Amino acid sequence: MKRLFFIIFGILGSLAFAQDLQLQPIAKVNLIKTEVITVKQYRSEVERTEKTSGRAFTPELRRQILDMMINEKLVLQAAERDKVAISENEVNQQFDQLRAMLSRNIGGRQPTEAEFATAVRNQYGLELPAFRDQVRRQLIANKYLNLKKETVLKSFTEPTEEDIIKTYDLIKAQFVRPDVIRFSMLQIPYGSNAAEARRTAEGLIREIGSSATKFDEKVNSARSPSANAGYQSYKDEYIQKDMQTQQMMGADFVTTAFSLKQGEVSRLLDNGQFFRIIKISETYEMKALQLDDIFQLGTPYTVRDYIGNTLMQERQMAVLQQATEELTRELRAGRTYEDPDNNREYKRIMDQIVW
Repeated sequence: MKRLFFIIFGILGSLAFAQDLQLQPIAKVNLIKTEVITVKQYRSEVERTEKTSGRAFTPELRRQILDMMINEKLVLQAAERDKVAISENEVNQQFDQLRAMLSRNIGGRQPTEAEFATAVRNQYGLELPAFRDQVRRQLIANKYLNLKKETVLKSFTEPTEEDIIKTYDLIKAQFVRPDVIRFSMLQIPYGSNAAEARRTAEGLIREIGSSATKFDEKVNSARSPSANAGYQSYKDEYIQKDMQTQQMMGADFVTTAFSLKQGEVSRLLDNGQFFRIIKISETYEMKALQLDDIFQLGTPYTVRDYIGNTLMQERQMAVLQQATEELTRELRAGRTYEDPDNNREYKRIMDQIVW
């Protein structure tokens, strides 16, 4: 009994120590006020970032996350000091852009709040209220950076035609487009009643038969905002013939889709999760792309546009990194923060964290 008491006491003591450690400050920011970053906050951010990236970080990368948390608090305090803020409307505009992106991925319809919350959770590892707060903080930080480092941020030069041609000559082997099709699709999910889904799918295929006109009518009617057809429709989608498409859509889908003639309607396809009927609108054979060829089918976006935009983004990112480093270096000057690098007690706490 006495031994059992000591075992239980030891377990409770270990739990209390672990809980106490979670509340310990691991860094402190005091530009205009004192704010701490606790072990719990730091661990949560590391675990969230690792989960969304799909990999475990090295100790060096985990330490960089703490640096980013310190820098964010310094920038937000500096913005508060200099009366830089953003409105609710600016946050709402950012959310509207994200919803529009999701809408394009789900066939053009407006996502429900539940769908939007799920997409945010999957991509960012946050619930909507926490994500909204993160967006607000990022917008404030960006606005302050643009205010303080405008000259640096505008210092990049746009790529010239010569830059684009030289880059194309170096990487043109990458610009080989595989076989591609443009297609429309009717998709009936199994949901909770596979038998009912099959009845719906077989009814559709009987109505459509081989008629491209009837197929188009079904696609268009299902895309109406008031439609409640029990199936989904997709119009003018592009897929290419490769392993990634086969893994995503299934071997039977890829084999069937790329064997159909232009304007031909497929048989009923079943992958165990969805029933599908497709119609091919255009086919494109494999091609080595030149500078003026379309890079992204369905748009006027050429290989030249792609290279020019990529070079522009690289240069913008370079000056953004320079501006950010300059700003955080300035804000870190003096006794504006404490972290494990300059405080023995914080370093001791850092060493006790078990990942």
